[in-house]
Amino acid sequence: MTRTDYPWLLPAEMVGSETVDPETVRRGTPRTVRDWVVDTLVFLAAAGFGMLATDASQVAGNADGVVFLDVMLGALACCALWTRRRWPVGLAVALALLSTVEPVAGGAALVSLFGVAVHRPFRPVAVVALLSLVTGTVQSVVRPDPTTSFLTSLIATVLLVLLAVGWGLLVRARRQLVAALRERAVRAEAEADLRAEQAQRLARESIAREMHDVLAHRLSLLSVHAGALEFRPDAPPPEVARAAGVIRDSAHEALQDLRMIIGVLRAPGDDGDRPQPTLGTLDELVAESRAAGMKVTLDSGVADVSAVPAATGRTAYRIAQEGLTNARKHAPGTEATVAVSGGPGDGLTVEVRNAAPSGEVPRVPGSGQGLIGLTERAALAGGRFDHGPTGDGGFALRAWLPWAA
Repeated sequence: MTRTDYPWLLPAEMVGSETVDPETVRRGTPRTVRDWVVDTLVFLAAAGFGMLATDASQVAGNADGVVFLDVMLGALACCALWTRRRWPVGLAVALALLSTVEPVAGGAALVSLFGVAVHRPFRPVAVVALLSLVTGTVQSVVRPDPTTSFLTSLIATVLLVLLAVGWGLLVRARRQLVAALRERAVRAEAEADLRAEQAQRLARESIAREMHDVLAHRLSLLSVHAGALEFRPDAPPPEVARAAGVIRDSAHEALQDLRMIIGVLRAPGDDGDRPQPTLGTLDELVAESRAAGMKVTLDSGVADVSAVPAATGRTAYRIAQEGLTNARKHAPGTEATVAVSGGPGDGLTVEVRNAAPSGEVPRVPGSGQGLIGLTERAALAGGRFDHGPTGDGGFALRAWLPWAA
């Protein structure tokens, strides 16, 4: 059962807010069913205490007028308890002073002292409790109970005041504990939602980078060969057949990659059936680019590519893939160089460089998104990524990735 399931079982100050401040009672806050029950019970208890005090006044032989005045003032004191939630300190002080000459108001004074202990900090509670002890002592002198001694009355007064204060402080501490637990639960729920949202965002970004890296390369091959067929309708049949075969293979590979990514979306945590690229598959990437008519030079200074960590090799492959794709789109017909070097302990360096294009190249929409993705990839791997134009008008990508010894 949570706090909001049955709000009528809670005090008014603990309903309708995320946190609870037991030191204040909000004005205008309607009482709950629990508040009405508690207020009725304490009213009856104070009235019962007053009736006992009235009997003691009659036993003491007081005049009928004095007894009547005691009854009226005691009834007013009990009725005043219905305002104890709004003015706890003022009511407690007034009833404590009244109880000095009116023992009938003693029960109402104790109830009001209990309310101060519940709703106020310790300093006003201590002041009102001390005042109650003083007025109780004075009452034992001014209006003594003929059936008990002064010492007995004094001890009873101290015990009743301590009981009211202790009980009130216990209720206050419990409410503060409930407030702290609820605030902690609300904070934990908010943090859990935030972590889930961040995890979803990171997953979306990862999938977006993967889709760009995989599909951009395939689609650029399609664009190059489709453009060659468009601008050379008189090409020899073998060349047309070769271009059509590359288009078919690239489209098939793009569909396979897209199907794998969709499968990951449907079943999170599953990387699909297709093997992930590594540094060892860089030769296949270069061969694929050469088959598309691109001039590519591969300079690999890594002695054993199988010793490169899988995550590092995959990141290096994606950087080389993006560099060749950009060279094919923004500098068609130029030569590109892919250089890989490094070793355990020194890190892995990948550089893709292409010369300046000859003539004006049409602007390709969406340029720059792949470079942002590569920067994020390198940062996630703990490396660095730089890119920019070269002095001869070309463009270069350079990344350094950690490789543990």
